[in-house]
Amino acid sequence: MKYEIREEILSLNMYKAGKPISEVKRELGLEEVIKLASNENPLGCSPKAKEAIIKTLEEPQMYPDASNYELKHAIAAKLNVKPEEVFLGTGSDSLIRIICNTLLNPGDECIMGQVTFPRYEAGAKLMGAKAISIPMKNNALDIEKMVGAITDKTKIIWFCNPNNPTGTIFTKEEFEKILDKIPEHVIIIMDEAYIEYVTDKDFPDALNYFNKYPNMIVLRTFSKAYGLASLRCGYGIAHEELVGYFNRVIGPFDVNLFAQRAATAAVKDQEFLNKVYEENKAGKEYLYGEFEKLGLPYEKTNANFIMVDTKTDDKEVFDKLLKQGLIIRPGYLLGMPGWMRVTIGTMEQNKKFIEALKNSLQ
Repeated sequence: MKYEIREEILSLNMYKAGKPISEVKRELGLEEVIKLASNENPLGCSPKAKEAIIKTLEEPQMYPDASNYELKHAIAAKLNVKPEEVFLGTGSDSLIRIICNTLLNPGDECIMGQVTFPRYEAGAKLMGAKAISIPMKNNALDIEKMVGAITDKTKIIWFCNPNNPTGTIFTKEEFEKILDKIPEHVIIIMDEAYIEYVTDKDFPDALNYFNKYPNMIVLRTFSKAYGLASLRCGYGIAHEELVGYFNRVIGPFDVNLFAQRAATAAVKDQEFLNKVYEENKAGKEYLYGEFEKLGLPYEKTNANFIMVDTKTDDKEVFDKLLKQGLIIRPGYLLGMPGWMRVTIGTMEQNKKFIEALKNSLQ
């Protein structure tokens, strides 16, 4: 049978996720496997979030709150925004798709970095819009050239800060130079999925600019520092009118009850977030030192992963690490062949990774 599939779907590639631990154990017959490929939190989630999940086990028959009242108010209180400015979805992936579904028409243009989160391009193509990819500058977003590429057809400009997969950021000074050059008809998306890991004091928290720019949307997530990736919960901050339109597209029960309860508890547990931050910072400094000893160039990161130049075939390094029970993300899948992205794990995991890397490079 010949199916009539939309042309936009035919042009899409399926997203290739990092290998799951269970698959590697099955394929290679390994008992211990460490996954440092998908930027998951090695410390798990807040104990308070776990308690909320356990309590919710008593209510699996109940639909979740379609209004997400408790979670929206918890986020609003933490970030000093109005609950009406918060919208929620099943992770950043779904929010990106919702924004594209709401705003884009065939022939519209979106601007993004050449090496950045691939779901921006997929979301644009799905709606028949054109993805304009701007070359990187020293493995960082060239935000001046991105803004310089704006035309009358431009509908969205995507700023991933810190950028995935490079971990690099642009500074307050760099950001403030270009903000007023962006026309009002262009929606500015600030994807800050990794903001809780940022150590650079020159990082521009987008919420400090939000009230001045009604065309700005800020995206964040509970998947990374909060350690709730499996529950799929992301959130955005936008001006009320835009949120109203997004809520027409978001499914009424997209954020399940377990995710709502766990995220509401997690967002209030600053002590756990502080622990995550410190553990990640210590792991980052350890890995920097080890890469330097090995003579491997790397990008300084403000996220929970590091992009490192293997100085060889990253596919071979990936395979050799895999056989030793270490899963990383090879650079060829990210538009940076020869490099690899490694998630910062616990100190024990980091040390095992370095030993396996040394074996792989010999």
